Amino acid sequence: MKFGEIPFQRPVIAEYEEGFDRLLTKFEEADNFEQQDTVLKEIYQQRDRFDTMYQLAYIKYTINTGDEGLEKEVNHFNTILPVSEKLTTAYYSKLVNSKYKDQLQDKWGKHLFDLAAYKVKGFDPSIMEELKQENQLTSEYIKIKGTAKIEFEGGTFNLAGIGKFLVDKDRSIRKKASHARWDFFQKNQDQLDETMDKLVKLRHKMATKLGFDNFIKLGYIRLGRTDYDANMVSTFREDIRAHIVPVVAKLRERQRIRLGYDKVEDYDLNYFFNSGNPKPKGTPKEILEQAKTMYKELSSETDEFFQYMLKYDLLDVINRPGKADMGYCWELSSYKHPFIFANFNGTKHDIDVLTHEAGHAFQYFCCRNNEIIEYRAPGAETAEIHSMSMEFLTYPWMERFFGDDTNKYFYAHMNDSLMFLPYGCAGDHFQHVLYENPGFTPNERAQAWKEMEKMYLTDRTLDSHPFLESGRFWQRQGHFFENPFYFIDYVLAETCALQFWQKNQQDKEATWADYLRLCKAGGTSSFTNLVKQANLRSPFNKGSVESIAKDVDDYLGEIDDTLF
Repeated sequence: MKFGEIPFQRPVIAEYEEGFDRLLTKFEEADNFEQQDTVLKEIYQQRDRFDTMYQLAYIKYTINTGDEGLEKEVNHFNTILPVSEKLTTAYYSKLVNSKYKDQLQDKWGKHLFDLAAYKVKGFDPSIMEELKQENQLTSEYIKIKGTAKIEFEGGTFNLAGIGKFLVDKDRSIRKKASHARWDFFQKNQDQLDETMDKLVKLRHKMATKLGFDNFIKLGYIRLGRTDYDANMVSTFREDIRAHIVPVVAKLRERQRIRLGYDKVEDYDLNYFFNSGNPKPKGTPKEILEQAKTMYKELSSETDEFFQYMLKYDLLDVINRPGKADMGYCWELSSYKHPFIFANFNGTKHDIDVLTHEAGHAFQYFCCRNNEIIEYRAPGAETAEIHSMSMEFLTYPWMERFFGDDTNKYFYAHMNDSLMFLPYGCAGDHFQHVLYENPGFTPNERAQAWKEMEKMYLTDRTLDSHPFLESGRFWQRQGHFFENPFYFIDYVLAETCALQFWQKNQQDKEATWADYLRLCKAGGTSSFTNLVKQANLRSPFNKGSVESIAKDVDDYLGEIDDTLF
């Protein structure tokens, strides 16, 4: 069934709860393993039906945040999702205490039980009201950004639409566009401060109710991090500071010299060449046609996948007024569909987001028929390996999109990839500070961000606009509001994706085999185990970050960027 044909029906939560409770009773009272296993699969089918309606409502709302009917549906789900979470946690509890646990574990694998035991620690019915409020606050953040109307150069643009002016050849245009964007954020600064204040205090309240000192441990539990903790992440951030930050500083200095500026301002950060940044050739429709050819040539598996995405209208990439300012891949569980959401704006980002989200979608496509929901996709840090690696694995086809600017694209993309790592660490460290200090005022949070800039972002100065000077650049990053502690997952994953880049230069066939194995493994194991299955080094291992820093530094050092 095509995306537009999928019928929506609001779940009646009382009926869902009643039906789920009946299945839990049947599960607990099963007379043998076979009977309990049958009920287990019925529980997953029930969860799929509920999840699909939420997924459909959310996707349609982000396509048009101005639709009051869709907003009403998402707000309704904000109030009933905690009930669904309560039921799922009750299932996890019964699963780990099943009298047939050994047989179930033999069939479905140990990781499901590790996850279930871990997740039980992160929920109690006493926090249901706070979960409802949390969902509502994140929806408010999405709406604030999604309904942005920025007047610029005689037109009206949303946040994605203004993006093309931020990489314009004319520096004065970039500056004016940047200031127009920050004017929007400054206008909404107090509301965004208030939203974050409420979220931090709400999450702290939930954590203390569950017996934690603060939200950090609960945040890790919610992300399913069964095999690493905050101390390991802190050490990893230090590796990035030691080995990546100096390389990024060198790259930024090369950019300054290349552009001929006394100083690279914040509105210059993403503008790499005086001849202009690389832009994809063709309309969005033509780009998708080129992508169709690319995925046909990459492998038989990706060919089948992309044909499927086109056949069932599972890509929405056109930027329109009212469309949420984000890019993501999600699923429509009952239909086994992945769905890609993006906002093309005529910049190189169009290809970045297409290949990135296609990596997510391809992995889900590989595992879509797994009856166990938890196994269809892994934790976020592993899932981002699929997406970021796909950006590198498709390098041989970039000429189809960029023509004569292909080498320029490679240089810019690799710059972006490396320059993100310190920023991702800054965002993660910032969040740890926020949740260690839930009583911070908005200005204290802003000061905490400024400290992160000094520690990690030594290559940049964010001071050309009062909003930036105030220390609130972080307000543009939706992850901090919607998915706390998710941001470091991109950094962990990028260090793995860059290993795929390293390997792909030596042996494309073996690299694809490793990548495909990782995708097909889905969520059947923990992060470090999945990394090992893909023949990659764990980012937590000593020397992993240093090796990547050296290879990327050498690669970019061999490119004569003055030619661009």
